[in-house]
Amino acid sequence: MDNHTYNYQSDCTPLTNCKSARKPAGSTVVNMGSSGNKLPSDYLVWSLCNTLYVNFCCLGFMALIYSIKARDQKTQGNLQLAQECSDKAKWYNILAAGWNLLVPLLVVVLLVLLLVHLGTSQGSFDFFGEDGFQSFMKLFSR
Repeated sequence: MDNHTYNYQSDCTPLTNCKSARKPAGSTVVNMGSSGNKLPSDYLVWSLCNTLYVNFCCLGFMALIYSIKARDQKTQGNLQLAQECSDKAKWYNILAAGWNLLVPLLVVVLLVLLLVHLGTSQGSFDFFGEDGFQSFMKLFSR
């Protein structure tokens, strides 16, 4: 095939640069979805961590249930229900994380207070009264 079989303008051949015969380039717009509607988070990893750690009053388990519901609704395209489940999962996670941090903190504080109290009583703190420990141990020796 030679260049004479095609109908080119005289000043424009495939190997030359002919800007005069070309049309100006137009723009192409690709719509990637609306940027205003942000998909709701499902907080699944946070819920798993709260479920596997202390899980006080099953708050972490409730958060896990709502996280899975939020992910399912987001997959099905129901963004309003997914947002509601996401909000519930977030608040259950906040409550569970608060309890998961509060309970060990209270235990540490109580142990420190107990040690401070025992240290100030010169090591002679009798929990069971006078001769109470021997009578307490007799209960188990029968």
